[in-house]
Amino acid sequence: MRTLSLPLLLLFVLPASARAQVEASQARRPNVVLLITDDQGYGDVAYHGNGMIQTPNMDSLAQQSVRLTDFHVDPTCSPTRAALMSGRYSTRTGVWHTIMGRSLMSADELTVAEVFAANDYRTGMFGKWHLGENFPLRPEDQGFDTVVRHGGGGVGQGPDYWGNNYFDDTYWRNGVPEKFEGYCTDIWFREAMTFIEDKGQEDRPFFCYLSTNAPHGPLLVDPKWSDPYVEKGVAANQAKFYGMIENIDWNLGQLLAQLDRLGIAENTIVIFMTDNGTAAGRVDAKRVSEGKWGGFNAGMRGNKGSEYEGGHRVPFFIRWPAGGVGGSTGKGKARAEDYLSAHIDVLPTLVGLCGLARPDGPLIDGLDLGALLREAGTRMPERTLFVHSQRIPDPEMWRKCSVMTERWRLVNGKELFDVQAEPGQSKDISAQHSDVVARLRTDYEAWWKSLSVVFDRKIRIGLGAEAEPVTQLHPHDWQVTSQNKSSWNQSHVRSGHMGQGLWFVNVCQAGRYEIELRRWPRHLDQGLEAVEAKIAIAGIEEACEVLVTDTQVTFTVDLKAGPTTLQTWFTLPNGKTRGAYFAYVTRS
Repeated sequence: MRTLSLPLLLLFVLPASARAQVEASQARRPNVVLLITDDQGYGDVAYHGNGMIQTPNMDSLAQQSVRLTDFHVDPTCSPTRAALMSGRYSTRTGVWHTIMGRSLMSADELTVAEVFAANDYRTGMFGKWHLGENFPLRPEDQGFDTVVRHGGGGVGQGPDYWGNNYFDDTYWRNGVPEKFEGYCTDIWFREAMTFIEDKGQEDRPFFCYLSTNAPHGPLLVDPKWSDPYVEKGVAANQAKFYGMIENIDWNLGQLLAQLDRLGIAENTIVIFMTDNGTAAGRVDAKRVSEGKWGGFNAGMRGNKGSEYEGGHRVPFFIRWPAGGVGGSTGKGKARAEDYLSAHIDVLPTLVGLCGLARPDGPLIDGLDLGALLREAGTRMPERTLFVHSQRIPDPEMWRKCSVMTERWRLVNGKELFDVQAEPGQSKDISAQHSDVVARLRTDYEAWWKSLSVVFDRKIRIGLGAEAEPVTQLHPHDWQVTSQNKSSWNQSHVRSGHMGQGLWFVNVCQAGRYEIELRRWPRHLDQGLEAVEAKIAIAGIEEACEVLVTDTQVTFTVDLKAGPTTLQTWFTLPNGKTRGAYFAYVTRS
């Protein structure tokens, strides 16, 4: 007696209308849900051996997916997102930091959303963008037709709506501030699920980019999620971190159930990944020595920001039963693949799996992994991949980098590890394999040379664009000479941090511009705390006296179209100067 596969069996047990929906879904191009969490490491999933954290829905998805167990991203968030969006090493896109104007991705990049949009997909982005707050760098400028997001790299950072704290916050819907009710992660999933279930657009497939800010700090979550971990002896901050992940997991369960209910789960590609190594889940050796729970990092060295494996090797699960990727039967059934892969592979893989036509754009660095995902044991080309962490104004050669092959890791150009024999990277064997070191150094030098052509390029914020009538500038995007001059967080603004920098801008249209400077955001309407204000833009310098109680000062200047810089100064009563934390630029 033949056994029916689950998809075929469902056609017999579902009502006729639901059967028709499943059949129609399987006959058309797949939908895509790309879920990426923030600061959750490889070891912060129960399926990977963490005996403390509870992630039943991530675990279930892993059991139904092809799991790439040697998958790498950049060690911090903006670079990973730039590579994910473009299929190119992040530095090529202008992104190598998370602040200081180096988290702005060039508008010349062809994003995965633009590729899907060109192929008549609905495109939605929910949560964290962190690649630019202003035209032409926003997600709505980069291929997404539905956007609900916070500002900056995390809720409460400089560009985010003032005073947001994860609960009942104000976020941006397609560029317009809107007050929401609930916890941030719940909102991102709720809005994504509304987008997925758009009754007016059911005839078009969708690409849903769901990018949570959790479990990135500040570690804020309803105690119902964190208290059970405290009761089990987990340290307070790690308990909150795990609680934030468990909340994501619960929401993932709701989304997967929705796909089942809509009859589209079989023909929806679901990807789960994270953006860098663990932030708060790292191992605390002291607590372990005391017999307490001290975290779990799957035996890897390093965590977020590190050039060692724990900084950039992350989970990657992909499921698409109708396409032979994952599932319980057939060549594509759930399994692990240890092929060396990375964030740059996601765009070309989705293009291949979905049968998309890719418009002309910059050359990509990634590979289409579709054949490997569909059939176990597929032979793939040997490759060398690179990651680095350049949290400085200008990149430095050999800084916090790893050159990777399936067997070797060359760290910082000096230390060599055989990760197949010793994955914990505790034994530097460079002296025994000088030939390997020399070969990998040569590979890195060629890669660096290919990147260096963009080091002097400035990614610019548009002024006077029709798509953004008022450009609100933040010190998060100041380009500065040293990191201690960067007032990138709202806490810096509150404390009066003595930051100073300039914005690289592009005047989109010639005309008369009003440049309004404030110490606090507009809606607070509080004092400048300064006695003089000054601006410098396009060769124009103007200054005027102000009162400490004034809430704003406006300069009017005539500007030609083209690239320039904008810098501001407030002189305080004690004679010291700092930049204006907020500048609002409007073409008259």
